[in-house]
Amino acid sequence: MKRSRLGALDVTSIGLGSAPLGGLFSPVSDADAQATIERAWSLGVRFFDTAPLYGFGLAERRLGAFLRQQRRDSYVISTKVGRLLRAPDGAAPEDEHYKGTPRERPVFDFSYDGVMRSVEESLQRLGLDRVDILLVHDPDDHYEDAVSGAFRALQRLREEGTVKAIGAGMNQSEMLARFAQALPVDCFLLAGRYTLLDQGALDALFPLCQASKIGILLGGIYNSGILANPRTSAKFNYQDADAALVARALELDELCRRHGTELKAAALQFCMAHPAVTVVVMGARNAAEVADNIAMSEKAVPPAFWQELRTRKVVDARAPLPGGA
Repeated sequence: MKRSRLGALDVTSIGLGSAPLGGLFSPVSDADAQATIERAWSLGVRFFDTAPLYGFGLAERRLGAFLRQQRRDSYVISTKVGRLLRAPDGAAPEDEHYKGTPRERPVFDFSYDGVMRSVEESLQRLGLDRVDILLVHDPDDHYEDAVSGAFRALQRLREEGTVKAIGAGMNQSEMLARFAQALPVDCFLLAGRYTLLDQGALDALFPLCQASKIGILLGGIYNSGILANPRTSAKFNYQDADAALVARALELDELCRRHGTELKAAALQFCMAHPAVTVVVMGARNAAEVADNIAMSEKAVPPAFWQELRTRKVVDARAPLPGGA
């Protein structure tokens, strides 16, 4: 698998995202979770992303159970801060997104002390003595707290050598662009804002990151599933997709079919073609999905498809396409 540099870190071009392993949308068994991680490893994946939010600690525990059996310098792992997991009084409320989880629920905390506690608790769940990358997670309504608290803690941890890289992980590009201009960050995890359906990151974030050598870990390649299987019940940005988005995805799917390829392959390779993207982070809930993700990165997509995509102005003219189309 192709590798690249993220500061001092050597990373694979495809990483495993662990939100599905935390039961995103439907429960995942321990056996399926372990088989998923094992298959990713066997196929050459050496970058793993997780967070306390994913399954409310479940994803970190499952990922750590496998990774602590491997040589520590043979992989790179990122986790996130900004949410502490705490047991609620009484019965745990049903969560809209994560199923089959422990009873703890996330509580936002972007303070300096809260971040330090979050890191310690993540290491306990992972069973590791360190992580490589720490990201401030979803500070959409907490910009000032993130700057004055969370990032101050992360900069200290980086200065001490506890972590190699710091940044933020969000489902929007605008605030990440603000962070890029205001803080000495190494990377961002951007979910769903650079895909065949949404190229908003081209406006400010990607140019800023390229100029400042800030790496991009790109998640949400399939926009929560609509670019994997476009249908009326598809998800977009973790919610039910509206009819207009489904229609656009179906149009892309038909275009792929006419050129003898698959929408998933086109969606993934489109993202990998941008030079700002360091790692594409692909979620999976079973071993077959991992294998399919890797296969889609290698599947032939005819140059004529990319040329028609450009000619029909289906994507932003600024977006680089594979093969220079």
